[in-house]
This record gives sequence, C-alpha cells and structure tokens, in this order.
Amino acid sequence: MLTIKEIETGYGKKQIIFGLSLEVKQGEIVALIGPNGAGKSTILKAVCGLIRAWKGSISFNGSPINNCAPAQIVSRGITFAPQGSRVYQDLTVLENLEVGGFQLKRQKVKQRIEQVLEFFPLLKEHLSQDAGRLSGGEQQMLALARALVPEPKLLMLDEPSLGLSPNLVGNVFRKITEINRETGVTVLIVEQKVREVLEVCNRVYSIKLGKVAFDGKPEQLKENKDTLKQLFL
Repeated sequence: MLTIKEIETGYGKKQIIFGLSLEVKQGEIVALIGPNGAGKSTILKAVCGLIRAWKGSISFNGSPINNCAPAQIVSRGITFAPQGSRVYQDLTVLENLEVGGFQLKRQKVKQRIEQVLEFFPLLKEHLSQDAGRLSGGEQQMLALARALVPEPKLLMLDEPSLGLSPNLVGNVFRKITEINRETGVTVLIVEQKVREVLEVCNRVYSIKLGKVAFDGKPEQLKENKDTLKQLFL
C-alpha cells in the first residue's frame, strides 16, 4: 500500500532522513520505534506532504505522492493524527469531527461521524462540549475519531500515548487494534511506548539516525531484549 524508497529529507538545510526505505502492506499495523530525534515523525510528515522528500520516492497504492499537497493526500486516503496538541480546544467535539470531514459533502460527513462514533460511544455524550474540557484520554480518542471521519485507507498516528496515564495508554492501543480489525484500515504508528506497541503491531521498523536499523516481526524484538536495547542507544 505505502512504499518509501531511498528518501532523503529534513528541515531547512538540516538533513534528518538518509536514504530510508520501508513499506506498509494493506491491513497491517506497522510500528516505527527508535530513540528521540531519530526521524520517526519526519517520515510521517513526508508521507502526508507536510515536508517534501528531497530525494527518493513515496508511492501509495502504486501512485507517486511525492509532490502532492496535504489536502490531495487526504483525498487519496491517508490521514495523520500528529502528536502534541491533538484537538481544537475551542471547538466542540462535534465541530472537531466535522473538521475531519472538510473534503466530504455535508450528508457524507454526517454519515461518517455517526459511523465513527460507534467506536467511541463516550464521545456521543459530549458532542456539544468544548474539546478543551475533555480529559487527556478523551481528547486522544477524539483525535483518533476525527482522523477516521474521511474514511482513510491508511491512518498514521504520531505517539498517540503521549502524556497519557498507563491505564489510558492501554485503552488507546486496544481502540487502535479494534479499529484495524473492524474496518480494515491500515495503521502506521510512531510510538515510544515500545512494549505496548510491540503487542499490537504486525511488523516493526526501528529508526536510528535517520536510517532503518531493524525491520522485522515484533516477536524478534520481544524475545531479544539486548537487540532492543541497542536500537535505543
């Protein structure tokens, strides 16, 4: 579904990614792990068009997307839930969800919101509430829900567990697994909670100094803690 070949990119004149290649197959949950500053989030930003790949190619379902604007990439079927500020604080829960469907016709947006809320019944109780008044866990669920409104084929998540308590982290990963299983949406996830993400992903890439340091099954890392430790040094 997603193929990245030998890309190089960064910010300004600072290169972050060096000849990196990876692929994501339809229906998978693929994790990107590695130390802070390794370039994991940069990969997601390059895929969704927030930064340009200087060299190499990025293709989605066989078509190049290197030079597509972010809105075009959403229309192709890729959505991105970034880390940090997850929701529009001053908008209601419903308005946040409507923003997620900005490219869809009004009736389709309404239909998609109803479908997405089946995965997030708690949000149904807070549709008229300002998103800034939700708890951290509820805001993360809203960010996930908003990213699903356009009915993506590929959902990219950047550290969905960031800032959440341990019990809420488990809830988020269970929800991601449920969404993948029930809808078939493919997931590419950057995550620092390594133990938790290895439990839910089908394959894992470890990124180190802007390159792929490991590519394989999560079981290979779970069974070899020394290798896992080296990947984060």
